[in-house]
Amino acid sequence: MNRFDNHKGYTRMYQENKLTLGLFFPLESYQGSVPEMDMDKQLKLAKRAEELNFAALWVRDVPLHDPHFGDAGQMYDPWVYLGYIAAQTKEIALGTASIILTLRHPLHVAKAAASVDKLSGERLILGVATGDRPIEFPAFSVDPENRSPFFQESLLVMKKVWAESFPAIKSPRVDMWNGDLLPKPRLGDIPVLVTGHSSQSVEWIAQNSDGWLYYPRNLKFQSELINNWRSLTDGFKPFSQSLYVDLTEDPNHPPIPIHLGFRIGRNPLIGFIESLKHAGVNHVIINLKYGQRPFEEVLEELGEEVVPHFPALTGKPESVS
Repeated sequence: MNRFDNHKGYTRMYQENKLTLGLFFPLESYQGSVPEMDMDKQLKLAKRAEELNFAALWVRDVPLHDPHFGDAGQMYDPWVYLGYIAAQTKEIALGTASIILTLRHPLHVAKAAASVDKLSGERLILGVATGDRPIEFPAFSVDPENRSPFFQESLLVMKKVWAESFPAIKSPRVDMWNGDLLPKPRLGDIPVLVTGHSSQSVEWIAQNSDGWLYYPRNLKFQSELINNWRSLTDGFKPFSQSLYVDLTEDPNHPPIPIHLGFRIGRNPLIGFIESLKHAGVNHVIINLKYGQRPFEEVLEELGEEVVPHFPALTGKPESVS
């Protein structure tokens, strides 16, 4: 039995040999690095994505705008924004891709994550990363050489304070003996996905995470990566990846590579996602930043024509006799 079989977000997204679809905020296409983020539109589209049976909505953690990096994400603080979206939705999972653990204190992350998970009714999927924007580390007075140990420390601290009452913790950034972290997640845990390698070995990720969040790669590479990952995990742990999509009006338009994805018609897109499913991918986060058509139009087409092939899941997996 998976300990997250009673977690609403996890069971909507993940099941062995199944694949579901999510969307990255901002829910808009835009030029440059800064989106419009009209909140009335964003909220309306988030609710529509839930109605169309997308499994999840994802936010990014971009502490500082780096114009050379090319994307400021949804701009708003991920925890504040998730709280806002959680209050306006009911079923859709809410993911972070990804919280930068090296730039945040692990107790702050643990409390924020537990708060969002509790207030949303166990819908949070916590993607975490070490960060990769060079301007951020000096701005936060963090030595980038500490990325690996800080990342490990954060994940282990979070898991401990979620599960235990008044835990004793002595680590580089935590000296905790007489306090407790509240609220506790209802399940005493939250699904944590490691992004990329995050300066860790595959073996460490397989042992310490609840899943892996990766980048778009060619099918052969991704299949081999997943097979290796599966050989190291104890039981089922999901594999997720992002994918940039510029959906064409021609439903049969062949794929043309763009940054981390394709300009593509819906029928080849369905075929490609099916190939990802056979390779072992369990969730694909679609990013429509580079789309050339109106976002609302693309959302409807994806929801009506693509999502039915990879719908959100409805609960616990059926037992196999």
